[in-house]
Amino acid sequence: MRLSVETDLEAVAEVWRDFEKTADGTAFQTYLWQSLWQRHIGTLRGVTPAIVIGRRPDGSVLFLFPLAIEPAGPINRLTWLASDLCDYNGPLLAPAFPQIVPPERFAAIWSEIEATFQADPRLRHGAIAMEKLPERVGAQPNPFVSTGGVSLNPSGAHLAHLTGDFDGFYAARRSASRRKTDRWKRRRLGHFGEVAFSTATGTERLDETLDTMFALKARWFAEIGVADVFARPGHAAFFHAVAAAPDTLVRVSRLDVGDVLAAASLGLVHRGRYYHVIASYTDGELSRFGPGVVHLLDLIAYAIAEGCSVFDFTIGDEPYKREWSDEELTLHDLRRAVTPLGALVLFPAQAGASVKRRIKQTPVLWKFAKTVRGHLGGRREKTGAAAAPSEAGNGGDEAS
Repeated sequence: MRLSVETDLEAVAEVWRDFEKTADGTAFQTYLWQSLWQRHIGTLRGVTPAIVIGRRPDGSVLFLFPLAIEPAGPINRLTWLASDLCDYNGPLLAPAFPQIVPPERFAAIWSEIEATFQADPRLRHGAIAMEKLPERVGAQPNPFVSTGGVSLNPSGAHLAHLTGDFDGFYAARRSASRRKTDRWKRRRLGHFGEVAFSTATGTERLDETLDTMFALKARWFAEIGVADVFARPGHAAFFHAVAAAPDTLVRVSRLDVGDVLAAASLGLVHRGRYYHVIASYTDGELSRFGPGVVHLLDLIAYAIAEGCSVFDFTIGDEPYKREWSDEELTLHDLRRAVTPLGALVLFPAQAGASVKRRIKQTPVLWKFAKTVRGHLGGRREKTGAAAAPSEAGNGGDEAS
């Protein structure tokens, strides 16, 4: 095993892009997503990439860990690169990885990586904070979870396996009465103009769709009392850049009703999987007739036509995701102090995550928490106080 650590993303671009074509991993670990995040967001935060590559004696890549060192108050912490805008974090692994690196050997390799980091002033850190770790990476166990010491993330993730054509999938997942209601919604929207689903292409069309979606999300964030993630430095620019990239994996879709953009979404298509990352719908008169529902139906049909076998609703436990999905993914967090000061910095996050999970997984508590958050959001709007941070997510239950 030959290990290397690289802080210059361009230096590993060719190796990374080549490896991701066959490695087990998710769309969020592709070079395109990670490098553009670092360009538009990471550099503003003082984040240092720390890309660990493990090669076999013949030079072939066995794993690639897209890690990063980021400032966290009085310390630096080791985390995943682009962690905040990745619904799943983790490594890229060769299919043969579990046969070559069993858990006990991975522990030794990780100890060597840690020692390498701590010996380099640029990479030295006081804590490890790795969140949103899926139990499996592709078909194999996630080594960062299987070695233990992890806790449950407050949220799960949900996905639907797409079999056959859309009509068959739709009939299997939606009752006759719900399908009738869906048809009624589409007809009522049609009274306002032609109902048309499309994927946005071209710079002008992409920018218009994304800016409208961000504006709709901003109003929804304000309504529920959380901060607008797209207003953070670099965030909107990142999504515009990754959507417009020539080799993009991003799909920006929209549902137009007449001349009104009634619903929009941003998803990723990667190796037969559609990732539903961000979605929003109009809060105007059309919202009474379910544009989010109609858009989601057309989006699933689009994913099937694109040859996707999985529709991944990604992180979040919104009721509509459970309704459409046939598999729930358990996500984990790995937090570990390296120094005494690191332990002090980590403690609030560890305690908060435990409380948050209990609230989110208890329907009565979660409903109460959302009600309180909504009231606080209204007060923040009036007073100008800052809202708590939140992931972009899909948000809302209208898509049910």
